[in-house]
Parts: sequence; C-alpha cells; structure tokens
Amino acid sequence: MLNKQTKQAVKEWSESLAGLGPILTGEDILTPMSEVRDAYTRMLANNPAPAGVSFTEVDMGGVPGTLVTPDNLETDAIVMYIHGGAYIVGEPAGYHGIGGNYASMLGARVYMPDYRLAPEYPFPTPVTDTVRAYEWLIERGFDASKIVLAGESAGGAMVVTVMVAARNKGLPLPAGGVSISPWANLEHTGVSMTNRGGLDPLNTKAGLDFLARIFLGDALPNHPMASPVFADVTGLPPVLVQIGENELMLSDAMRLATHLGDNRVRVNLEVWPGMFHAWHFFSTLQPEAVQALESSVVFMKQALRDAAK
Repeated sequence: MLNKQTKQAVKEWSESLAGLGPILTGEDILTPMSEVRDAYTRMLANNPAPAGVSFTEVDMGGVPGTLVTPDNLETDAIVMYIHGGAYIVGEPAGYHGIGGNYASMLGARVYMPDYRLAPEYPFPTPVTDTVRAYEWLIERGFDASKIVLAGESAGGAMVVTVMVAARNKGLPLPAGGVSISPWANLEHTGVSMTNRGGLDPLNTKAGLDFLARIFLGDALPNHPMASPVFADVTGLPPVLVQIGENELMLSDAMRLATHLGDNRVRVNLEVWPGMFHAWHFFSTLQPEAVQALESSVVFMKQALRDAAK
C-alpha cells in the first residue's frame, strides 16, 4: 500500500514530464528540450542522498560521469549505475539518492555514466556510450569480477545489453547485474501492457510506444541491443530482475527473466505486489523501497563473492 507522501511524489514525477510530448511532436517549438530535462532532474533530485557520501565529476573514457564515494569505504568492488528516463531524459545529477544509497549500503564506489540522449542522439548512441563507460572501467584496471551493474527502466534494460555488448567485444564480464523495472521489450507485447492500464501511475502503452519510436529512430523495436528479450544472452553473469506488480512492464520483465533462465543464466526474479515503476527512488517515503534496495544489495554481495572464487 502506498502512503500519501509516496502517492504525491509519484504524481509530481508524472507531471514533471507533461511537456515532453508536445516538444517531441513539434507542437511546442518554443520550449527547449533542456528545460524539460532540467525539470526532470530537479524532480528526481528531491529524493535525497544519504549522509556520508560525496560526488565528483569524472570522465569515463569520453563519456562524462559522476563518481559516488562513501565515507565508509569498505571494499574495492564498484557499482556502475545506469540511469533510466526512456533514453530521452535523465542524468546522474538526478540520481544522487539511489546512487548514494548503493554507495552507502555496499560501502563501495558507484560510477554513473551520463550517456547522450535521444532524439538528438538516437539508438544506438545511448547504448554505445554506456558500453564505452564500462570499457573504460576495465581499461583503468578495475577487475571485472569486482564490478556489478545496476540500473532502472531503460538503464535496467542496459544492464543486460551492456553485458551482451561486452561479451561480444571480448571484454571481461562483471560479477552480476541488478535490473530494476527494466524496459526490456520495446515491442510492448506483454499482457500487462493492457491489463495494468490504469494501475500503473507513471506509464501508458501509447506513451511508451511513442517514446520507443523517438529513441529507436530507424531501428526496429525487436533489435536485440534495444530490447534484451531478443538478445543472445548466453554466458552472462547472474542477474536480479526486480519489477513492481502494478507496472505495465511487468510481463516483459518476467519474459526477460525467463529468457535469461532459458539460456542458462542464473537469474533471480522479484515481483513486488502493489509497487510502481522504479519505486526504489523513494527510500525516505516508502518502506518497500528500502526493502528492495536491501534485497538487491544482498544479491550484489553474493555475486561478488561468487565471482571471487
């Protein structure tokens, strides 16, 4: 059950993108994309970082990024957190809350790449930028077995996509990945795209179809590097998929988990009753957000231990 504060915060999240559609369709030619993106970042930044973490800007091999460092640094393992936003909005400045929580809870450094966004930079640029950021970590000498990936929405899909791309490039693979509310199938064929209509407080199928087309450009929605449910996922490390039961993306996230399992990837699937898209953000408001973060941290720690064997 969502409390009153969470419901209000989710309403503000939804309203922060009200002006995006008219800009993307050309109906609004006066408002720059930067204005909507800045508003989105300010809204997400209302989810505060915990005490005891610091943020510095870094260059991740030509991709700008943010490094989150906890005061209680306990491990040389690192997290690469990949933000969401339909590949169209979002930047690390809005993700200090979740990035800071992972840094604090793991006692580990967190790197957050600031990949380029559509429509100015459509598919595959956001993906190739994020793969480049991971490659930079390897070039810097970080042991891949001490890296875990995490991300939500588009970033949740890229957790798997980056692993696939890294494997295809011959790069060493991370210890594991946490895929939160993944936007895993841009064909949007899962049954929850219709039977969760009205329950999902943030998304509609028509809206997701539109955003997918903006991101994809000339690519098809079943391109394996855009929709990991169609990718060759053999040989990937363990993945945790966390999805809210009220999400339109529920069925396609479950399909991603099944696809991973069918291809002999160790996968954990958590479906959280009554939860909405990327509820993890609201750790100061909703108990399930903290519980989901804690569960994902347990998974990360186990993946790191197993990779070290």
